[in-house]
Amino acid sequence: MNNFKFSDFAIGDDILNAIDKLGFKNPSKVQQEVIPLALKGRDLIVKSQTGSGKTAAFGIPICEKINIEERKPQVLILTPTRELCVQVKEDISNLGRLKRIKCAAIFGKQPYEAQVRALKQRTHIIVGTPGRTLDHLERGSVDFTGIKYFIIDEADEMLKLGFIEQVEAIINKININRITMLFSATIPQVIGNICNKYMIDPLILEIDSSKITADNITHVYYEIDETKKYDLLLKILYFENPKSGIIFCSTKERVGNITSRLKKQHIPCEALHGGMLQNDRLSTIDRFRRGEFMFLVTTDVAARGIDIENITHIINYDVPMEKERYVHRIGRTARAGENGMAVTFVSKNEAKFFSAVEEYIGFKIDKVEIPTEEAVMISKEAFLNSINSKPKLKKSKSAELNKSITKIYIGAGKKKKIRPVDIVGTITSIEGISPEDIGIIDIQENFSYVDILNKKGLIVIDALKHKTLKGKTVRVQKAEK
Repeated sequence: MNNFKFSDFAIGDDILNAIDKLGFKNPSKVQQEVIPLALKGRDLIVKSQTGSGKTAAFGIPICEKINIEERKPQVLILTPTRELCVQVKEDISNLGRLKRIKCAAIFGKQPYEAQVRALKQRTHIIVGTPGRTLDHLERGSVDFTGIKYFIIDEADEMLKLGFIEQVEAIINKININRITMLFSATIPQVIGNICNKYMIDPLILEIDSSKITADNITHVYYEIDETKKYDLLLKILYFENPKSGIIFCSTKERVGNITSRLKKQHIPCEALHGGMLQNDRLSTIDRFRRGEFMFLVTTDVAARGIDIENITHIINYDVPMEKERYVHRIGRTARAGENGMAVTFVSKNEAKFFSAVEEYIGFKIDKVEIPTEEAVMISKEAFLNSINSKPKLKKSKSAELNKSITKIYIGAGKKKKIRPVDIVGTITSIEGISPEDIGIIDIQENFSYVDILNKKGLIVIDALKHKTLKGKTVRVQKAEK
């Protein structure tokens, strides 16, 4: 099994090429277990740690099974948070991009009308949060009668956030002739009851279930007076000199306070919490993912579903009151086989919560002494040099995939009665361009976007400047990001 390759699965070249360009090497354990069974159409209950590669575990087989000619959505994926919804949508879109799979995300705090317009176009896969998905169903703006795959991601978090009734309401409104897969770090009884009620002879896969946390994370804690936590934070940043880190706090007020104090000392950081506008939250996560700043100061809104490479340190400024949160927080580091460190500050009032964490994860966390002033000063210069150097922006996961794809903008859309067939006909009339060179087509009210594959984007842009679309000259250019 250690020498298993993605090419050993029964998946097509479009998906394999995307997997290769996205930098996947060999299947993770959860991918090895899930993909073959999902391709065979089995209902699955998958108990797996965060960071194990489960999005690709269900994303690869569903992309393989999609019929791109069907207009009705064929896959529904439910996620507990808006951030996870957006991330899963991006991951699935990347996996299916060369096959021309259209994936849409529907979640709250985003204009309803924009989502309706997107859903009216051919959409193969929908990723949604329970509340907004149920809202669309009840308003009749989405048709789930063609659903072939139904996936519940982070099921235990759905339960914790109180979404289970909404999930059941959605299940009762979608096609019953479907394959159902459920992914969860834990399987509480309520989740088990739902599986028994709505799944057909499901296989239960437990991936590394004997260990709640990954082996490649070093755990330490400091006993500290509540009033001295900020001073300790500075010492740890100087002493450890993290390349990138997330600082978890209990409240949005504390997030704001710490972020403000760190910025006054010119430490590159930004705040993230549930009180922010959704677009600001997504923008902050995206900027952190690109490496525009080193430290994210956040509440538990970032503890689930944020997949960002090279986070070396997790600092629990406050001990989580719910023991499961500790595991979700530290799961943001040591991803994709890298090593990571989890540092926790424990005050007297937090001791009982910390003991509950240790009991839950099954081992005692090492207590370490606060670094001496001398040790801190020795390390401080290196830290200051690192934060004062120009940040090296990280490449996105899809950078290699995007090299062969050019998204073009066409200044005509639904108002001019433009249809996909019109765009395909015009582009394929260009010498050297075939239907296989045309990817996803997104027609909006006043303009359209088209993916041109196989590094032929500039050829198409240049040629379209001398052609008409439905008898009219239209503006064509490379789409802005």
